[in-house]
Amino acid sequence: MKIMKVMAASCLLLATSGCSSIMSHTGPDQGYYPGTRSSVNMLKDDETGWVMKPLVALDLPFSAVVDTVLLPYDYLRADSDKTADSPRERILHEEQQKLAASGTPGQTGSVTH
Repeated sequence: MKIMKVMAASCLLLATSGCSSIMSHTGPDQGYYPGTRSSVNMLKDDETGWVMKPLVALDLPFSAVVDTVLLPYDYLRADSDKTADSPRERILHEEQQKLAASGTPGQTGSVTH
């Protein structure tokens, strides 16, 4: 019975270790130490519930370790084109192309009445 409790606790700890880092690295490039930054931001945020804060605090050191291990990977991704990874970046890129082709809206040159 005691062995089962230890195994369950170990599995739970292993499952939560570095969770923010793993989730941050599965999406588009977010710079260096994205999981650690995410955990710190969640701890600072007033919207984070009282149930999540202890879990995030427990995850923070593991996320820092995983982010450190993945630092070379982040370095290699730093110069990559972000438009392929992120729908948001693709939309921003398309909008910038449209603005460049049609001129920047909101700026007025000489106005004739």
